[in-house]
Amino acid sequence: MDPRFEKYARLLVNVGINAQPGQTLVLSAPVSAADFARLCVSEAYKLGVREVVMRWHDDFVTREKYLHAADEVFDIVRPWQAEEMNTLARENAAFLSVGSSDPNAMRGVDHSRMVRWSRASGKAMAEFDGLQMSDKIQWCLACVPNPAWAKKVFPDLAEDEAVDRLWDAIYATMRITADGDPVEEWRRHNAELNERKKKLTAYNFKSLRYTNSLGTDLTVELPQGHYWDGGNSVSAHGVAFNANMPTEEIFTAPKRDGVNGRVVSTKPFRAGGEIIDRFAFTFENGKIVKVETEDPKHKKILEDEISVDEGACYLGEAALVPYDSPISKMGILFYSTLYDENASCHLAFGASYPTVKGGADMTEDQRKAAGLNQSITHEDFMVGSEDLSIVGTTHDGREVPVFIDGNFAF
Repeated sequence: MDPRFEKYARLLVNVGINAQPGQTLVLSAPVSAADFARLCVSEAYKLGVREVVMRWHDDFVTREKYLHAADEVFDIVRPWQAEEMNTLARENAAFLSVGSSDPNAMRGVDHSRMVRWSRASGKAMAEFDGLQMSDKIQWCLACVPNPAWAKKVFPDLAEDEAVDRLWDAIYATMRITADGDPVEEWRRHNAELNERKKKLTAYNFKSLRYTNSLGTDLTVELPQGHYWDGGNSVSAHGVAFNANMPTEEIFTAPKRDGVNGRVVSTKPFRAGGEIIDRFAFTFENGKIVKVETEDPKHKKILEDEISVDEGACYLGEAALVPYDSPISKMGILFYSTLYDENASCHLAFGASYPTVKGGADMTEDQRKAAGLNQSITHEDFMVGSEDLSIVGTTHDGREVPVFIDGNFAF
């Protein structure tokens, strides 16, 4: 066995989710990743967790359901399904999700069914999602390869070789080598991200203006009392964890009604079983008022995505990632948000993370009053480019370069 395989499982359990003795770990994984999931289970029990609750899933089964299930099932979430996750979260369980999706798995599926299921599950899971978005609980997302995904990333390679190449790429993003200590590497990396977010928070910007040669000219106001987050988070019980593995971003929440201008995407966006290569959004007073795509079908998909609920057409996140970040330098298009968002500055439409002072403990009404957006969706799309400029304006009118030619100016 490649020694990096076991190191990866150990890293996710010890640093990503940081499972604690006596704690319950909820592990979600596809059946195709059973070998890796079993390693994670073993590592968790070595740490002394109370129990590992296993939740399996499968792209084929999900696709078959969307294609053939009775229409009414996409509007129904049975109470016990939501209550299981809500109860586990209330009991301070930790939630580790291992993904391994085929980027084309849902091609040909009726997108309206997917949107309806998003609405139903979002409403049913509101309590759990709120705890997760507020970092009240430990949670972590990570991925492992599968043949379909690997062939999408490396179409010119034989299947086995493509899978090996994707494993190598994932290990590199995770700072895992055969003879190194990834746990120590991530401690250093988190420390660097923590210093960066402190610097950005100290500027207390009123707004950020994004421009590049693709046609992006977007001004994003920031709420009073906002702060920048990134790297590791700390749960309500004082446990540090990394919500995304890998991660290279520093992020905050835009002011809900303070986004104006036009932004052009720079990497493919997956939605409705399709891969949308290029699109643009125009904002007025925070709301997306125009969607531009080359394909009318893709335009309809995006319009559906930003209509899931009233808050879906407003921004919930502004994240900064330098163009020369380690993942970007790899020059690989992963067709996976987890990786591609860490190679590019990105925005997200939908729910805000509560990145304002005291935001994690605010009520919904208080968050709304603070300028944060609320939604049952949160979808990242990439906007970073080699020539991206971001200029921050302070409350006293001073302009500060934040990004010059795609990278941090400080």
